[in-house]
Amino acid sequence: MLSCSRHRRIFMTISIILLLTAYTTGCTLQPSRNNDDNDHGDTVNLIYYTIGEPDKDLKLVNDKINEILSRKIGVTITYIKVGWQEYEDRLNTLISAGSPFDIAFAPNYATTTMRGAWLRLDDYLTSLGKDLYDTIDPIFWQGVRMNDGGIYGVPTNKELAVRDHWMYPASIVKKYNIDITNYNTLESLEPLLRMIQQNEPAYMPMELDRDSHNFFALYGYEYIVNHKVPLMVESLDPSAKVVNIFETKEARQVLDTLRRYYKEGFINKDAALREPGGLKRGNKVFWKSSGGGPLSETAWSKDRGYKVVSNPVTPSVVTTESVRGGIMAVNANTKYPIACIKFLNLLNTDPEIRNLFNYGIEGVHYTLSEQGQAIPIPGKDSHGDPIPDAPASYTGVQYTQGNWFILKTMGGDNPEPLDKWDQFRKYNAEVNKSTVLGFTPDLSKLTAQTDNIEMIWEKYYPSLMTGTVDVDMILPKFNEELKQAGIEEVRKEIQKQLDARNKEVSAIAAPASR
Repeated sequence: MLSCSRHRRIFMTISIILLLTAYTTGCTLQPSRNNDDNDHGDTVNLIYYTIGEPDKDLKLVNDKINEILSRKIGVTITYIKVGWQEYEDRLNTLISAGSPFDIAFAPNYATTTMRGAWLRLDDYLTSLGKDLYDTIDPIFWQGVRMNDGGIYGVPTNKELAVRDHWMYPASIVKKYNIDITNYNTLESLEPLLRMIQQNEPAYMPMELDRDSHNFFALYGYEYIVNHKVPLMVESLDPSAKVVNIFETKEARQVLDTLRRYYKEGFINKDAALREPGGLKRGNKVFWKSSGGGPLSETAWSKDRGYKVVSNPVTPSVVTTESVRGGIMAVNANTKYPIACIKFLNLLNTDPEIRNLFNYGIEGVHYTLSEQGQAIPIPGKDSHGDPIPDAPASYTGVQYTQGNWFILKTMGGDNPEPLDKWDQFRKYNAEVNKSTVLGFTPDLSKLTAQTDNIEMIWEKYYPSLMTGTVDVDMILPKFNEELKQAGIEEVRKEIQKQLDARNKEVSAIAAPASR
């Protein structure tokens, strides 16, 4: 039997040999965060996927982007846009198949992070990406941190609280002298909708789609998993009790009101089948809801083709959902992590490249006003004449692609205020933080249940939340099938994790308050 001292000597000798071998062969136990992907002077090309309809001039813009990127950081990108309805399925397929790509817009950030899809960025954000980290509001970083404390995506630096706005045509509001700030509940809209139905038959009183809207946010609720798992908490409730929203009195009130409106003919008949998205240009709709921040009506007016006015109706609260709405993430399997960070750093700190992504090429896709505002150039017909309502030949999807505060403001017939970004900063400084900001439940052991719950949601939600079906008949079926799918088991597990998290947060806060 070997003595302890002899055993230790043999172990130390073997350890020294292994260390010397690693040193002489250049091996390290972990990849160095400082090794540059293009040390040898070769330009690195990154494959970048994002959401949005592929533009006619996408390649033209991509070439211009690469001209600047290669000059500034020795990087180029292959810029791929995938349509709104196909994007999530395409991204999931890329991740599952291990297909090569480097950066992507990550709509289901928490779920895909827990699948191991994204690179942990913490080490990079304290070194190469420090400028990027410093330019983004700290509350965004708090909201994107996962339960292990890690950051796996770069949030868009924009408005912190995305509030539901109810928008109306400015001409109708002026014609009938309507004070839109008086209408903050679903029930309060009834006399307005009836008046429009009777006096303005060209207008649809109320437009809904199959995803409908989070009317429950009117009562201060937010989703705790995602909108297809109807478990919610009250954002500002310190006790943060998780509920199946469809078992609450608030949900019953919303559903009964929507059913009444549908039967009255206020809501479009195809609501339960209509795909979510913006209205077609020129569509005459009196009431529509959309999420946004300050000055959103300017963009909505441009999209609609006529001036709209809007009123925010939900609380100004930063939720996990609002800060995770526009995340760019780096593939965990990328061969070029350094190049990815260089690209993301530039996109968030360099106005030239950020405006190019958003507006396209100056002189081709937009012109500058005397005040330095971007004025989009209309599409042209085969003779080269402008067509005001033609789709733009290039459009960036603003909320998915980096820091807003270095973007030019929009000019034209309905220009944005020159102090737009100061207004955004003031708005962000005054928001409230949700008590569950940054909380991500780990449901990895309950995936069968969550999958089943989402299938039940698909079956019932679109018709219930558009008033299309009888609430007395369908709501009990919906809740019964949710129970059979395991919603109570999921609710209890989330509550348990949330209670543990809140206890931990209280313990950390306690010494500071003494």
